[in-house]
Amino acid sequence: MATTSFLGKTNAPEFPAGMSWVNTDRPLTMAELRGKIVILDFWTYC
Repeated sequence: MATTSFLGKTNAPEFPAGMSWVNTDRPLTMAELRGKIVILDFWTYC
């Protein structure tokens, strides 16, 4: 069985303060999301 090492990898930064959130009643933190599968959807309004 192959083992993947995450040594030397960079953790994701915290979300910026004041960011707008959709489908949640409060901002989330990286600590709350640790160990979960997260899908981020980025889009631009034209």
